[in-house]
Amino acid sequence: MRRRILSALLAAVMLSALALPISAAGTADQTEVAEVIGALNIMVGDETGSLNLGKTVTRAEFITMAVKATPQGDQVGEASVSPYPDVPRKHWAAGFVQAGVRAGLITGYLDGTFRPNNQITLAEGVTIVLKLLGYTSADFSGAYPTAQMALGGTLGLTDGLNAKNSGDILTRRDAMYLFYNLLSARTTSGQYYLTTLGYSVTASGEVDRTALMGQVMDGPIVAGDGWRDQIPFDMSGASVIRAGQSAGVGDIQSGDLIYWNEGMRRLWVYTDRLTGLIQALSPSSASPTSVTVAGRTYAIETDAATYQLSDMGGRRLGDTVTLVLGRNGGVAAVVDPVVGEQSKVGMVTAVSRASYADDPVNSHYDDTVTVLATDGNTYSYQWTTRYFEAGDLVKAVVADDGTLTLKRLSKTGLTGHVPADGSAVGSRPMAADVEIMDTYGETGIRVFPSRLGGASLTKENVLYYDTNPQGEIQHLILKEYTGDMHQYGIMTKVVDMTAGMNVAASYTMELNGQKVSFVSQGIKYAVQEGPFLLKGSVSSPDRIYQLKSSPVERISGGVIQADGLSFTIFDTMQVYEYRDNGYYLSNLDRVTREGYTKLTVWYDKTQSQGGCARILVAKP
Repeated sequence: MRRRILSALLAAVMLSALALPISAAGTADQTEVAEVIGALNIMVGDETGSLNLGKTVTRAEFITMAVKATPQGDQVGEASVSPYPDVPRKHWAAGFVQAGVRAGLITGYLDGTFRPNNQITLAEGVTIVLKLLGYTSADFSGAYPTAQMALGGTLGLTDGLNAKNSGDILTRRDAMYLFYNLLSARTTSGQYYLTTLGYSVTASGEVDRTALMGQVMDGPIVAGDGWRDQIPFDMSGASVIRAGQSAGVGDIQSGDLIYWNEGMRRLWVYTDRLTGLIQALSPSSASPTSVTVAGRTYAIETDAATYQLSDMGGRRLGDTVTLVLGRNGGVAAVVDPVVGEQSKVGMVTAVSRASYADDPVNSHYDDTVTVLATDGNTYSYQWTTRYFEAGDLVKAVVADDGTLTLKRLSKTGLTGHVPADGSAVGSRPMAADVEIMDTYGETGIRVFPSRLGGASLTKENVLYYDTNPQGEIQHLILKEYTGDMHQYGIMTKVVDMTAGMNVAASYTMELNGQKVSFVSQGIKYAVQEGPFLLKGSVSSPDRIYQLKSSPVERISGGVIQADGLSFTIFDTMQVYEYRDNGYYLSNLDRVTREGYTKLTVWYDKTQSQGGCARILVAKP
């Protein structure tokens, strides 16, 4: 028999005995909370998608949410009878009122009414949620609602609520947080409530949003003719997340992959596709779990894709296909290539010969072109290598016969200023899913639009760009503009080893906290001790030279002000403490906390020229 809860102190003791964690949900982002509660269909928006979080909550609305938060919440139908005189059988909430009363979550008033339109108080809401956790009136003694409120607070149920006193009226926002906090609270049997609904929590006992959202998504379908008819709700006002960005239903394009959740009235749209030859099916073509196309291997994440790539689906090694990649980065669907469709854009990094399978037992060698694409990934295509050499810019395009062909790209210059948010180059806007690559020789690195904020591009900086049908920049290839592909560090020792005509020197440096040394033969680099830039490989650099420096005047809002210059602080900036005649890798928080007052920023070039703050040195 459960111990009776006599006071707030006893509630805390019982909490300790049951090892119930204090929820951290009160600090959860409101958007994330709304996403989870909507995904579980506990609270849904109106016809425009709005959750109306500022509105107060009635008894009928709250018990509807509470019943939906139970394992059987999606099975409630119409009421079999009128549960109360003021809740007739045809009342919109009659089925939920009936289910809530039968489950012991709520009761009517002594006069036989339910009063569905009465506003619900914090104490009433907390009491109902405690009942969902398994607590009953037998667990409490003393005047209502002192013990209920004490336990609710100790369990973290009221974290993040605006309502603080037991008699405060709940808003929809309060109710949303109350049910979110419920998910990470434990039941009287010691089980996280969310797990009773069939979902998982993280190791720290919080809602595993990633896993939950994956479980509540329906679909997928590939956008094509009639795809709207396959979505089981009216999409007017529905929210759309396309390629990680907020979008509208009209932004969905043919070939996009679509998941949805009816309760949230939300669509998640994925745009990643890859066209190429099927180079391998593993562990067998009869029942594949992974497929290799264009030199990249992907897990197969749907039954439909497994069938399409199996012997029964008619796909074979050497066939040209388009893989549609899903929410987990695996293959969600397989479609026929679209003639003229551009697959990948990038730079050739190598040409070679490689072995490919003809069938499960035979193989052959073929010319192979390796391409570093603007998405930051490397792909390999079976193509005549004599047409290309490392450093060429190419795009993979579906030819008229449905096969893939590689085409050399001509330089297309672009000039313009990039605003701070990286949304455009001059008057040409960037696409939401724009891909940008900066190159140096035969190497390159992907950069994101925000990295170019404040920059001014000229035709000399741009090797290639193209646009989507809306006229937005889709791919952008730069020529050593950002310098982010280079290496930066602290030169700690330079020793001239030249003897007669034999030119040599040794160099000792700190690179990301690691000590590195090498000896140069036949060349001495014009570098001294201190922060430096290295182009090429560490073992055989193309060039090493000193960075420029300025004393830091102020660091505020993610920006360093130094000697009239401004630098946005990017993740790549290294922070070193100089003490005891040595450099020690550190971070900005520690430097600030330790009260260092002498700060120096080292940079390769100004931000308007594509550079950034590379190294910050703090001295006592």
